[in-house]
Amino acid sequence: MNTLENIIATISGWVWSPALVGLCLLAALYFSLRTRFVQVRHFGEMCRLLFSTDKEQKTGISSFQAFAMALSGRVGTGNIVGVATAIGYGGPGAIVWMWIIAFLGAGSAFVEATLSQIYKEIHGGQFRGGPSYYIEKGLRCKWLAVIFAVVTVIACGMLMPPVQSNSIATAFVDALHVNPLWIGLIVAFVLGLVIIGGATRIARVAEIIAPFMAILYVLLAIIVLIVNAQAIPEVFSDMIRGALGTHEIFGGIIGSTIAWGVKRGIYSNEAGQGTGPIVAGAAKVSHPVKQGLVQAFSVYVDTLLVCTATAVMILAVKTYNVVDASSGQILYQSAYNLGAPDVSYTTTAISTLIGHTASGIVVAIALAFFAFTTIMAYYYYAETSVVYLFGKSKRENTFIWILRLCILLAVVYGSVKTAKAAWDLGDIGVGAMAWINIIAILLLSPKALKSLRSYEKQQKEGKEPKFNPHDLNIKGADFWAKGEN
Repeated sequence: MNTLENIIATISGWVWSPALVGLCLLAALYFSLRTRFVQVRHFGEMCRLLFSTDKEQKTGISSFQAFAMALSGRVGTGNIVGVATAIGYGGPGAIVWMWIIAFLGAGSAFVEATLSQIYKEIHGGQFRGGPSYYIEKGLRCKWLAVIFAVVTVIACGMLMPPVQSNSIATAFVDALHVNPLWIGLIVAFVLGLVIIGGATRIARVAEIIAPFMAILYVLLAIIVLIVNAQAIPEVFSDMIRGALGTHEIFGGIIGSTIAWGVKRGIYSNEAGQGTGPIVAGAAKVSHPVKQGLVQAFSVYVDTLLVCTATAVMILAVKTYNVVDASSGQILYQSAYNLGAPDVSYTTTAISTLIGHTASGIVVAIALAFFAFTTIMAYYYYAETSVVYLFGKSKRENTFIWILRLCILLAVVYGSVKTAKAAWDLGDIGVGAMAWINIIAILLLSPKALKSLRSYEKQQKEGKEPKFNPHDLNIKGADFWAKGEN
């Protein structure tokens, strides 16, 4: 078993090599430059579109619901545990690099979401879209589209949910000393009630829970900062000097600072990984660019708000250690009795405000909501891929019910037992999705850029932007070509 786990860990390391991190970063920079930093120029439009509704369309979900569903997938355990890991191995400066990759990654999110809208389909009264659809229709590469769909079903439908449910169970076991099996059964039961209602019910739940929890969590961080107001200048000074390599303690690990900041930023905001566009394709809009802008905004919320909230709490109270990963040398040791980077960095910071027991419960609840909504998003990613693979088969519903059963069993299993191999297998799946998707959107980006120019031109003319693929010589956009929008 150890040999097998070592093999899986090695493969995971290959997939998530510096090459993938570099590819994501360079692609994000490329898209930002080619769109002339659309994530800055149209920031006001992002906010406006978030709550706009295309009343002419009855099919699909609203832009805000699509935003909330994407936010559900992006905001998860990575925002609490992942941030602690970035600080623990990269120092405070890693957070600045998380901000940088989020800012640039919004460009990737814009392109992939726009492409998802261009090549979406109507199936069973719902819009379906995502990498499999634009790889098949845009690149005309059916076999690669099928591979992406199969990997998505396995990774998001079976491998990743146990990791999230284990985080929920572990948090409640530590806080309340309850039986993890009961936690798993409760999570599975509630999840079953949600996913049985399909995309519409998932969207309705996501639009309530995801923004609500994000706002509450950010408010908690603000309270911690107010109580520790005298530490604010030092917090931001440490972050900036650490990011530039000029900090007297952390300057020697500038390489790790950049690597951990970029890696954890990509892992958290998911820009370019191919999951966000699956949700983006479900929205009803009059022009694909509208959903591209909304999804770019979700990257900002994930990293610039939620991840930053975790970071400032940890840094303000100094509940963290920093270790040079290459040498194992401890560069900074917290005054608190803390070990390797984990959720304890966050709970200890909050405990200085409300006590240890209460802080454990608060973080457990936050993790429960964040991880639960992430599992919902995982299910939707997997369901859309099942529909892509079997949508033209009479057994489509059978495969969907098999998926539902598998994800519920995976949730219960993960609550009582998880293994490093599960994390590594999930990372292999997500990493494979990212490799395929980044290459695909790089090749298809001219379609998104044409759409952006079309959108901006119509705006300048005082028109409500409408999309016509014939005018832009975009082939394969069957839904829009039929004039059904």
